[in-house]
Amino acid sequence: MSRALTTRNDLQLVPDPRRVIVKLFMPGEDAVLVHRRTHALVDRIAGLGEEEADRLLRLTLTRFGRRHRDLEHTFRQHYEMVRHRVPRADALSPAGRLLAGAYFSHEYAVEGAALCNPSAVEHPDQTGLDDRQLRIAISLRQIGEGHLSSIGFATAVVGPAGRLTVADRSGPLVVGHRTPADHRRDLLAAGMTDEGGDNEISAGVLDALPPFFDEAALERAIGRLPSALHSRAAAQDTLERLRRTNAASYATAFPGDTLLHQRVLWPGTPAESNGMEDARFVRFRDAGADDVYQATYTGYDGRHIAARMLTSTDLRRFTMTPMRGPGARNKGIALFPRTVGGRRLALSRGDGETIGLITLDGQSRWSAPVALRAPRRGWELIQVGNCGSPIETDAGWLVLTHGVGPMRRYSIGALLLDRHHPEDVIAELADPLLEPDEAERDGYVPNVVYSCGGLVHDGVLWLPYGTGDVRVGFATVNLAAVAAAMTATRIRNVA
Repeated sequence: MSRALTTRNDLQLVPDPRRVIVKLFMPGEDAVLVHRRTHALVDRIAGLGEEEADRLLRLTLTRFGRRHRDLEHTFRQHYEMVRHRVPRADALSPAGRLLAGAYFSHEYAVEGAALCNPSAVEHPDQTGLDDRQLRIAISLRQIGEGHLSSIGFATAVVGPAGRLTVADRSGPLVVGHRTPADHRRDLLAAGMTDEGGDNEISAGVLDALPPFFDEAALERAIGRLPSALHSRAAAQDTLERLRRTNAASYATAFPGDTLLHQRVLWPGTPAESNGMEDARFVRFRDAGADDVYQATYTGYDGRHIAARMLTSTDLRRFTMTPMRGPGARNKGIALFPRTVGGRRLALSRGDGETIGLITLDGQSRWSAPVALRAPRRGWELIQVGNCGSPIETDAGWLVLTHGVGPMRRYSIGALLLDRHHPEDVIAELADPLLEPDEAERDGYVPNVVYSCGGLVHDGVLWLPYGTGDVRVGFATVNLAAVAAAMTATRIRNVA
């Protein structure tokens, strides 16, 4: 019965290998070899002669210039990154320096391997639309060589009557540039608690900081510590931990003339070095405050995962911060779009297999999860998690779920939580709302349909979803019909 509730759209987003960025390239596989080969390469560039260097530079810019924004600027940056390693680098001509930057650069196809796990949120620009249309921003997990994930975007217009139009995604991509971040004292304190660095030394530094501060203010606060604290055995370890914990937060911004689909959120800290995965975007609205976009995502360093959050007012400048506390120790966190009863809430999968509810406490730490729904039906016996932020409806909070069954087959289901007491599950679908059909079962990861969040417009649930962890499809569900198809239940949990 649930299957008939869902209508698939014929439109799909597939990985586009032409969507490339420029990355730093260092020849060699270990530090000694890189150093030796860097020396030798710059020596060979210097030996080309000015005329040949000019010719090669012009040829490179002709071949690659249209694919990238201000390629000469990127070459100049990459030259500056390597010139300190090679004494002869400063002897190069201006063209030779740009050419050296080109040799230390390479293209990277951000979605060369896969495109998946989308979420949808209202776009900040709603101009030029009819009354029943809505422009949406779609976040995408893009996966390239080495299974390295970054966050990309697409823009679409939905409505009326189930119509979907996705805007062209062509044009040069831009990786955001680091900008000074307004660090938060409460987040630094929460991080020191998580890292086991809560002592009199860190307390002294935190007490000297304002609620928002920059790196210079942190160093001044460290410098003002009494000498008796500086001389303690734990001082240097604690101070380095403070700096490292603070550096886990950063900000990145894009030029104002870039379009949303041209922006790439690229890993910016060691905790994200192997990927930024599965962003779940939501537009957070609360009384007395301006709307803000937020998303939870998973940082991966190749061995460990880290729950992280990004915040933006305009999807042009983003601040990235760690999430702290016992409720933020696994993947799959999704924020509620407003406070409920004065509480800041989120869904989680703290034990890896059960949907839970977590609460932000007064110290900016997420509480241990209260279990909402454990696996119990055949199509979800391995684990149950969310497919994005809860969606507020008249009937309650609609939670799209993912369930994992035999042969690690992922399907999408639905729960309904009480609007005022979301720890209570009041209804659920017995069968999947969406499961892989024959056309969707094959891919980078077979037998998977998965979403990081949909939205409701004009009585219709719009659901972007990944298929096979390789491409993105779209489906619509009549909101009233899915509510009517749910089986009433009452699972009370203690918050």
